[in-house]
Amino acid sequence: MVIQRDGLITFGGDGPPIVLLHGLMGRATTWWRVARRLEPYGRVHGLDARGHGRGPRGGPWRTERFADDVAAVLRTFGEPAVLIGHSMGGLHAWVTAATHPELVRAVVCEDFAPDQRGRTVDAWRGYFESWPVPFRSLAHVREFFGETGDYFLECVEEREDGYHLIASLPDLYEIAAEWGRRDFWEFVERVECPLLAIEGERTAMPHGQQAELAARVPGGLGRHIVVQGAGHVVHDEAPETYLGAVDAFLSDVLGQRLAS
Repeated sequence: MVIQRDGLITFGGDGPPIVLLHGLMGRATTWWRVARRLEPYGRVHGLDARGHGRGPRGGPWRTERFADDVAAVLRTFGEPAVLIGHSMGGLHAWVTAATHPELVRAVVCEDFAPDQRGRTVDAWRGYFESWPVPFRSLAHVREFFGETGDYFLECVEEREDGYHLIASLPDLYEIAAEWGRRDFWEFVERVECPLLAIEGERTAMPHGQQAELAARVPGGLGRHIVVQGAGHVVHDEAPETYLGAVDAFLSDVLGQRLAS
């Protein structure tokens, strides 16, 4: 694994670029297991979003700004990339595809809905601020988060008094607050490439929207699956099912593209 500029990580592999985009409070290294499995399909990278991990600091915290950050990286590759995003990263993936179509070959969006207007960060704020921060050890982090403990191990850093979330909570609140003020259907309807929407059966997203997301991609290029038993972090909670779906999608999309 090679760490490059502004939070870009190259995991490995050869071939067309594949870029993994993490969710809110995450970072590129949360994709480690997925990245290793995708290396046969291309050169796999991960990107720390603005305000996360080694990514650039400072707002404005607007989705189009995040998409422009992604596009700046994609331009360095010299050919279109596959974008694979979890939650916030899925949003950034399809907005990048809509606003910079020449840079994106295909999109995988994991468990994010385009219209969450009316939701606020208040419930999240109480939950986040109830965490026993600083965590006393990495074992404490794993124990506290249970089935997603391995995921959150990548999201903390050690300081003098223990382990803290790398991202700033006030920044996270501002990022998420935008999702409650606007919808993103206009971007879905401008996507020009194949898109796979992967939904967890126990999703907290508004009912039916992820299926509609796939249906509203122009040209019949959208697909949608529900992963039974999984919650929001499908790739961590049901990795084999998730990877099977992504494997099939990439075999189809990259096979067609490479043959053309």
